[in-house]
Amino acid sequence: MSSIKWIFSYINKYKFRFYIALTAVLLSSFMAMINPYLSGRLVDEVIIQNKTDILFPILGVMVAVTVIKAIIRYTYQMAFEFVSQNVIFELRQKMYSKLQELDLDYYNKTRTGDIMARMTGDMDAVRHFVAWVIYNICENVTVFIFAIISMFFINVEFTLLMFALTPIVAYCAYRFAKQANPIFFGIREQFSKLNTVVQENISGNRVVKAFAKEDYEILKFEERNKAYMDANMELANVAQKYLSILNALSNMFTIVMILAGGIFVINDRLTMGELVMFNGLIWAINNPMNMVGWLINDAQRFIAAARKIKILVNEETKIKNPEEGIKPKKLKGEIEFRNVNFEYGYEPVLKNINFKVKSGQRVAIFGQTGAGKSTIVNLIERFYDATSGEILIDGIDIRKYNLQGLRKNISISMQDVFLFSNTIEENISYGVSEIDNNKINWAAEMADANNFIQNLSDSYETVVGERGVGLSGGQKQRITLARSIIKEPSILILDDTTSALDVETEAMIQKNLNTIYKDKTCFIIAHRISSIKDSDLILVLDDGRIVESGTHKELLDNKGHYYGVYKAQYGDYLDEEDNEDCKEVG
Repeated sequence: MSSIKWIFSYINKYKFRFYIALTAVLLSSFMAMINPYLSGRLVDEVIIQNKTDILFPILGVMVAVTVIKAIIRYTYQMAFEFVSQNVIFELRQKMYSKLQELDLDYYNKTRTGDIMARMTGDMDAVRHFVAWVIYNICENVTVFIFAIISMFFINVEFTLLMFALTPIVAYCAYRFAKQANPIFFGIREQFSKLNTVVQENISGNRVVKAFAKEDYEILKFEERNKAYMDANMELANVAQKYLSILNALSNMFTIVMILAGGIFVINDRLTMGELVMFNGLIWAINNPMNMVGWLINDAQRFIAAARKIKILVNEETKIKNPEEGIKPKKLKGEIEFRNVNFEYGYEPVLKNINFKVKSGQRVAIFGQTGAGKSTIVNLIERFYDATSGEILIDGIDIRKYNLQGLRKNISISMQDVFLFSNTIEENISYGVSEIDNNKINWAAEMADANNFIQNLSDSYETVVGERGVGLSGGQKQRITLARSIIKEPSILILDDTTSALDVETEAMIQKNLNTIYKDKTCFIIAHRISSIKDSDLILVLDDGRIVESGTHKELLDNKGHYYGVYKAQYGDYLDEEDNEDCKEVG
């Protein structure tokens, strides 16, 4: 019942139209009783008693009832469809807004296929319930009740005999609902896993082809596809067992009516016209009996879908946006980490991180893969919250800032390059509210992307494929770099931005970036020392700890971890200044 209450909280916003439609269903069900009654009168009064003067009036009423009933039915079906589309629109918007609100930890732990299943298949199950199942339940129940009342008015004894099978039908419907419920959740889970396999294969198609794993992927899909089919077959087996019984029982009503009705007529306990009335009403008994299994089926599908949607809608983000958070127009960019520790799950990632950065400084974070470099900048963006310790920006705890206000002052060029399926112009200007062609060109020039963009068929209007398919790794990196530059933020984060570029292109970009570093606090994550040697502060991380910090020269003089990597990258080809320093130390 919780799922029903939940969906009605959305339906009630359109309650006038919805309840008018339900009233129309009630009226239509009542009108369905008129023609069987009039058919009985035709037999008893027109045919048997030869009252031909009432023939055409009765036929006229029957035609009018049929036309009016058709109009009413069309009207309430459209009303239910209107309500369902509006409910789904609102619910889909709410789900998508929730997805924007949720933190990265949720996406790390939730399968993409599961999210897509909720946004597509589950939403359609809810729409189908609101648009079709609700009014069909109401229609079949009211028709059934009106038919029973009508039959009791005609002949009580015959009606009681007709409904001797009803308890068996009710029991079968109950058993079917009980057995089908867990199966629907299994189907929903298998559908989610199938979606995940397809999504991963499409996103990773280059990797699949590079490793010639097409056959493996086909086999993996076949396993998931078979699991989904098996779950549906399990439901089909249960459904056929009970639906066949329900159909057989509903058909028994016709046999009982003909057999018992004939006996009642022979014994003058029922007129021929009354038997015709019963025959005209038998559909009002058979149809609900036939539909009960299918309606239970659809209702269970809705309950399974609604439960998954509610889980998403009610999901709480771990990164709380303060209700009266500070909304800075422009940050200075002073950043301080105080005894910061961070754990992912139960695994420590950062351990006792302490550093302070002044506004306008250029900070490099250096270390081997998995040392915690990207985690530091993720904490600055507040993609995650520190497990313990404090992170201050302009002397204020980062958790006191409004999230959107904070992130508008920070721009990041991520290690994981992502481009939207849109024009290059739209991708570069993604972070700004207004598109300025001059500014877009300037950002592209700073990222050394303008030349190759101009050589494309449609220049900046060229539509790039999903995730930038059609562009090289270096080209995609330069476009994402231009996207981060164009915001002109207070804090600029470059997370391994030039890893796919050649040394010459990287040097050109570094030269361009030097002109925009002056008024920004910059964090640079790189594996090449050439990218970070001009930084004001270099933090060397190892196993989640800062093991060294200082300028390029200071770290070389220390002859620690940084010096060892420097020697490994440059060998004996040190620049003259470093050679002289090394001789003096010697």
